[in-house]
Amino acid sequence: MAQPYSNHNGGAVRFGPDGMLYLGLGDGGSGGDPHGNGQDREALLGSVLRLDVRNATAAQPYVVPSDNPYASGGGRGELWAYGFRNPWRMAFDDATGDLWAGDVGQGAVEEIDVVTRGGNFGWNRLEGNRCYQSGCSTSGTVLPVATYTHDEGCSVTGGVIARGSGVPEVEGAYLFADYCSGRVWAMTAASRGDAVEIGRVDGSPTSFTIDSSGRVYIVQSGGPVLRIVSP
Repeated sequence: MAQPYSNHNGGAVRFGPDGMLYLGLGDGGSGGDPHGNGQDREALLGSVLRLDVRNATAAQPYVVPSDNPYASGGGRGELWAYGFRNPWRMAFDDATGDLWAGDVGQGAVEEIDVVTRGGNFGWNRLEGNRCYQSGCSTSGTVLPVATYTHDEGCSVTGGVIARGSGVPEVEGAYLFADYCSGRVWAMTAASRGDAVEIGRVDGSPTSFTIDSSGRVYIVQSGGPVLRIVSP
C-alpha cells in the first residue's frame, strides 16, 4: 500500500476470534493528516481493516467479508472502523472478543479505544476527546475509553488484557504504556474505568505480549524484555 510519508505507517496486525485478519493503519504521515485520510471512508489509511485471508492465493490475497460495514457501499469494503491517526498495537480480549487499540495523538492527547464495527474514532476532527479542528463536533464519533495528555508522556503504546497472568493485582485489566515517559497503566477491561499508573520502566515501551501461560511482557526499544510480576 502506498504511504505518502515515512511516519504513521501503522503498527498492528491481529487475527480475531472470528478468524479474520485485522490491520491497524496510520493516516499516512506528516502532521495533522494533510490528505484527510482519517475521515475519508474511501481511503484505507487511518483505519482498521478486516479481511478474510483463509483462502488466500497470489491472484486473490484476500476477500472482503460480507458483514463488513461498507461491504455493500458507502466506503471501502475493507474498512472495519476509521478515524485513526496511528493505531500503535491492538489486542483482542479473549473473554469478550473486544478489540482494544492505542491510537497515537498529534501534540496533546493520547488515547485508548475499543474498536467497534463501523465506528468513526474522530481523527482529524478530534484528538483524543478534544477538538483538533476548530469548532468541531463529537457527533457521530466514538470517544476513547481512556486518554492522557502530554504532561504524562508523548506516544501511547497499546497493550493487552491480563487474564490468567498470575498477577492478581492486574487480573482482568487492560495494560498500556507510554513510549517517552515509560509509564505503565492498568484499567479494568470490564468497567473501562479510570486508568491507574502501576509503575514505570527505564526504557521506551514499544509493545506488550502474552505467553502461552498468560504471563505479560513489556518489549522495549533497545532495552530488555520485562515481565510483569506481583509485588
